[in-house]
Amino acid sequence: MDSSYSKIYTGSFIIAQLIVDKLTAIGITPIVKDETESGRLAGFGSSVPGYQELFVSEDELEAAIPIVESVTTELQE
Repeated sequence: MDSSYSKIYTGSFIIAQLIVDKLTAIGITPIVKDETESGRLAGFGSSVPGYQELFVSEDELEAAIPIVESVTTELQE
């Protein structure tokens, strides 16, 4: 992965999709890395199905962090 990208979220597919939707709405296109799918395609199983990582460009990091925090906080209440 290019070092000009930062990981902003690691966790469930459903929460990752909510974050992706909100980021896309403000013009940020995150990179979604799905360990389950990568492992399946390579012939390995995954111990955590539906586990995803989201990355954004360093330039978009400042705008993306509050969105991740709002989604994760909202779902914890």
